[in-house]
Formats: sequence, structure tokens, C-alpha cells
Amino acid sequence: MTTETLQTKQASPTKSSTPWTLTCLSLFMLLPSLGTSIANISLPTLTHAFGAPVQQVQWVVISFLLATTTLVVSAGRLGDVVGRRRLLMAGAALFTAASAVCAAAPSLWVLIAARAVQGIGAAAMLALTVAFVGQAVPKERTGSAMGMLGTMSAVGTALGPSLGGVLIASFGWQAIFLINIPLGFVAIAMARRFLPPDAAQVKSARFDNLGTITLAATLAAYALSMTLGKGNFGPLNIALLVAAVAGVGAFMAVESRTDSPLVHLAMFRDRRLTASLIMSALVSTVLMATLVVGPFYLSQGLLLSTGAVGLVMSVGPAVAAFTGAPAGRLVDRFRSQVTSMGGLIGMALGCGSLVAIPASFGVAGYLVPIVIITGSYAVFQAANNTGVMADVPQDRRGVISGLLTLSRNLGLITGASAMGAVFAATAGSSNGGRVAPAAIDFGMRTTFAIATALIVVSLAVAVWGRRGSVSSSKKAA
Repeated sequence: MTTETLQTKQASPTKSSTPWTLTCLSLFMLLPSLGTSIANISLPTLTHAFGAPVQQVQWVVISFLLATTTLVVSAGRLGDVVGRRRLLMAGAALFTAASAVCAAAPSLWVLIAARAVQGIGAAAMLALTVAFVGQAVPKERTGSAMGMLGTMSAVGTALGPSLGGVLIASFGWQAIFLINIPLGFVAIAMARRFLPPDAAQVKSARFDNLGTITLAATLAAYALSMTLGKGNFGPLNIALLVAAVAGVGAFMAVESRTDSPLVHLAMFRDRRLTASLIMSALVSTVLMATLVVGPFYLSQGLLLSTGAVGLVMSVGPAVAAFTGAPAGRLVDRFRSQVTSMGGLIGMALGCGSLVAIPASFGVAGYLVPIVIITGSYAVFQAANNTGVMADVPQDRRGVISGLLTLSRNLGLITGASAMGAVFAATAGSSNGGRVAPAAIDFGMRTTFAIATALIVVSLAVAVWGRRGSVSSSKKAA
């Protein structure tokens, strides 16, 4: 039996194995999503527990996001080189072990370091879970699988704050990390049982260490430029952004001169792949605007109570969670390009409605557009991921999956900073004082007018990329 035949057999899943395989992959998607969101609610408790200021405690969240964002592409590529199943299980093991260290951390800085290690494990899981879909799920069910992974990501994000609050109140802050340990063991056991083994051949490609370091430093500089300063873009932020731009040039130079690059730059000649990455970043930027602006508009614009704000804010993630699986089936039934465009049009309508609907419509005037935006986002994500990953060459699935995850993360980071700054400037809330409801309303409408423009740009990018083909990246090696 030839290596090519063996690889083909391993990449041809049976329908009978699909439900358990998809359950396994869903758990691998849930873990990093839950790990991201569950820690946010612990920050006030950690401030008291360690006697540290908020500026230091926030690194419990930042260190995790920084490690995940900077290493997700490298993790995807490493999976292509050493084997995706092997690295996925190693990532889960690292995440689980780091969770135990987090729970036992004697100091804040040990906790921050352990959270960074947790983020490394999360990067492997995020990159390789999506990459595994094309290998472990029949092609005609790729959309459904992508939709289910989107659902689990939304469930993890939505469940984190409420579950974290219950665990902290009942057992202490350590419990939000201990909960990951049994989940991690179950995920590893299921991976051993249900995921197809890695191809038996020895990879001749070497791992691009210099490219990995250069890309990680570049992404770290950009992420920190968007994160530090509490919304005030000062000299440090500018210096970090300049360093990130210089890092992009350095990374391209490194990749163009190595025999086994982390990212084949020729892949970006594929218009469909490039368009998908751009759209993913833009759409994620818009989605983050709903999370940044929503609490301020609901509390200071519509004058809702804290409990009511929390209830309204939970609707978006709930809609995304319930829409993911149906969206995936929609992608399987129709072409991914058609459903992707439909999702973008829905997001444009939702954002435009937030601009146009009068404030007199109250909560309903805000909630209905948010339902449209988040539901359409779930459709877009399922379609975009399916369109990219369905025909990706076997030896590129990890790195391209990592690029998709990276584009989404960069969009979320940019949205939190840029869209938050737009809202603060136009609502007149930069000084942190209480602002009149009319000013908050104006800031919300201005922010979502820009969000609408970003979705229109995404639609234009989608049209531009329609003639491309992800499979053409085979020729770009």
C-alpha cells in the first residue's frame, strides 16, 4: 500500500463514525472558548484574593489571548508537519495540566504564566479542530460540522460568565480552572478512540522556527497595541503598532527565503482564500462592536437595570449557539458562496437597522437587529469556514485553519479597540463620566454606521474573491 493510498484511506471517514467524531471535535472547540470567557468574571475576585491592582490582574485574561493569537498559525502548521491528531491531543494535555497549575497558583504571576501556557494549548485546539473536519467528516456534511463547531464556540463564550459566577460563589475562584481537568481528560480519551490516526509517513518538511518567532513577535506587538492603554492610544501603542508593521515586512522576508516556510506566501494569490481571511477579520470586528457598545447603550442610553442589561446581552450568544447547526445544514444544501453572501447581507441589514430605527422603539428596536446580526454571523462563519476548508490540500489544512482563526481573533481585538474608540469619541464618553442618553444614542448609531460600511466592504471583497479557488493553492506551493 502506498503512502498516498494510506493517507487517502485515513482521510475518508465513514458516516457511522461521524456523530462521535463530531462530538469529540465539539468538545475540543468548547474547551478554549470556555477558557477564554470564564476567566473574565473572576477578575474582581482575583484582585481581592491576591491583593493586586486591576492593571495587573487583567493579565490573567491578556496572557491567554496573547498566547492563543500569536501561536495559532504556528500550531496549525506544526500539526501539518508532525501530525494533527498527535498535536491536538498534546494541546489538550497542555491545556489540562496548565489548568491544574492555575488552580494551585500561589501567586498572581504564577497564575498569569500558567494562563499563557493554557493559551498555547488552546491555540493547538483552535487551529486543529477546524482542520480535522475535512479529514474526519464526509465532505457532504462539512457545512453541518462547521456549524456545530460554531455552536460550541458560542456556547463556550455564553456559558463562561454564568458558569464562572456559580463556581466562584460555590467553591472559590480555583474551581473555574479545575472544571477544565475532567473535560480535558474526556477530550483526550475521545480523540484516541474516534479521531483518525495520523498518516504513517515521515514528513520531510522542517518546521520554520525563525518564521514562527517573527510572526509571534509581530502579532504580539499588534495585539498589545490594541489592548494596552484602556482605550487611550498613546505613544506606547503607536510604537507597538509601528513594530507590528515592521514585523510584517520582516516576516515576509523570512518566509520568501526559507525552503519550508511557516506560511507559503504564494497561497495569498488564491483570491478566494485571501477574500475569506479579509472577510473573517472585518465581520469579527463588527461582531465585537455589539459586545463593546451594547452594555453602554442599554444601561446609559435606554436606562436599563444591570440585570436587564445582562439578560439582553445574553440574547446574542444564545442566537449564535442555536443558529450554528441549522446554518451548517443550510451550507450543505446550498453553495457556501451563496450562504456566505446571505450572511453578509443579513449582517448589513441588522447593522443598518441599528442606525435607522428610532430610540423610541426601546429594547425591541435594539434587540431585533442584534438577533439578525448574530444569526447572520453564524451563517457567514459556517459558510466561510466550509468554503475555505472543503478543498484545502491535506498538507495545508492545519496552517490554513490557523489563518482563519487568526483572522477572527485579530478582528475581535481590533473591534474591541477601534470600535470602542469610535463609540467613546462620538458619544463623548472618553473622560469616563456619565453621558446623556441622547449622546450615547448618537455614539451607538455612528459606530454601527461604520460597522455597516465594513460589511459593505466585506460584500465587495466577497464578489472579488468569487472567481478564486482555495484548491488552487496546490499550485502555489
